[in-house]
Amino acid sequence: MPSVSLRLAVIGAGAAGLVAARELRREGHAPVVFERAAAVGGTWLYAPPAAPSDPLGASATHSSLYASLRTNLPRESMGFLDFPFVASEATGSADPRRFPGHEEVLRYLEAFACRFDLLRLVRFETEVLGVRREGRGRWAVTSRKVGDKGSGQEEVYDAVVVCNGHYTEPRIAVIPGVDAWPGKQMHSHNYRVPEPFLDQVVIVIGASASAFDISRDIASTAKEVHIADRSTPFHRCVKQPGYNNLWLHSMIDRAQEDGCVVFRDGSSIKADVIMHCTGYLYDFPFLGDDSTITVDDNRVDPLYKHVFPPEVAPQLSFIGLPWKVIPFPLFELQSKWVAKVLSGRIVLPSKEEMMEDVKAFYSKLEARGWPKRYTHNFSNCQFEYDDWLAAQCGYPTIEEWRKQMYFFNGYNKAARPESYRDKWDDDDLVEDANEDFKKYL
Repeated sequence: MPSVSLRLAVIGAGAAGLVAARELRREGHAPVVFERAAAVGGTWLYAPPAAPSDPLGASATHSSLYASLRTNLPRESMGFLDFPFVASEATGSADPRRFPGHEEVLRYLEAFACRFDLLRLVRFETEVLGVRREGRGRWAVTSRKVGDKGSGQEEVYDAVVVCNGHYTEPRIAVIPGVDAWPGKQMHSHNYRVPEPFLDQVVIVIGASASAFDISRDIASTAKEVHIADRSTPFHRCVKQPGYNNLWLHSMIDRAQEDGCVVFRDGSSIKADVIMHCTGYLYDFPFLGDDSTITVDDNRVDPLYKHVFPPEVAPQLSFIGLPWKVIPFPLFELQSKWVAKVLSGRIVLPSKEEMMEDVKAFYSKLEARGWPKRYTHNFSNCQFEYDDWLAAQCGYPTIEEWRKQMYFFNGYNKAARPESYRDKWDDDDLVEDANEDFKKYL
């Protein structure tokens, strides 16, 4: 049994919050999960189309899913380490595709919550208004039912684990002259279906998976779709293969009062809509200065190993900040580490040593030439990080087939951007995964 059993507040019941609750309870703690939606799933809980009050801002819904979204990772690689994401009755499967639609991921998370009896830990339709430090290292959490008025209810917990996700607060591109431009702007957070863009001219800003998918989705109904990508050379304007109404441009230079949008390649388009597929900002509106962290240019600072603020560790922690990763296994390993640190099975370095580690990490980023906003971009280090967490917890490292499958998917996506979800050449890795899954099914 653990040396310490704590009463803990977990903020969010998406994938990170669910696996955090499981690992905390496994370690002997008593987690209470706060979730403002009426169901589990977090960003995988689809919200039907609606007219947002602020098309550029975070709408009333937490989710940023669009109706046609399919996973961009193969399902074998996506699942938690001991609960495979397979097309089976045990996971509630109704979409057997290797890259299924978003509904299948939600069914998987619901099955995970039921399998490990997590639903009874969740306070649904409850929002966290504030988290503040109390004496003796404890934290006061103020919450209230969604829709209620008043100051809410305050309770004291031994520690707080933040799992509120980072796909809710939109990041908006800066476009000179856009305030006088007469068209409509919106962020992909509020995009759901292509029909509202019938016969319109739409500019999509971004080079991410969502920009790629949404531009193709909108092209099915729009008159023209123009993608603005800051990584595209200034002199390029290229029609995309297989489409008669889809072009790739360099980034937008400016927007004009006459409705025209001018690109850095010199071309200009009279557009109806600018769609910002420009990512999201980390946002913790319930935390105050006593959390000791700040968010500057999307760097959550300071965090030891992207989880613990050194000054208040381990009573405050963050699960799920890294991106460009296979998320669910990373959430699970972070949660195992946090649970064992809180129980006393694992001892963190001193505050001073943790701060030195944070500074050393920042120095590496600067030497690599990465901007501050890439602090939590793990495209080059996720498996090294995962394996470090596993070693800390005495858990096996990430399976070799999972690592190879992730890399192969990246190559396949680059080679077959329009069809990688339906054509692949790594069936040997799928066989390895299914053989490995037998011990859990």
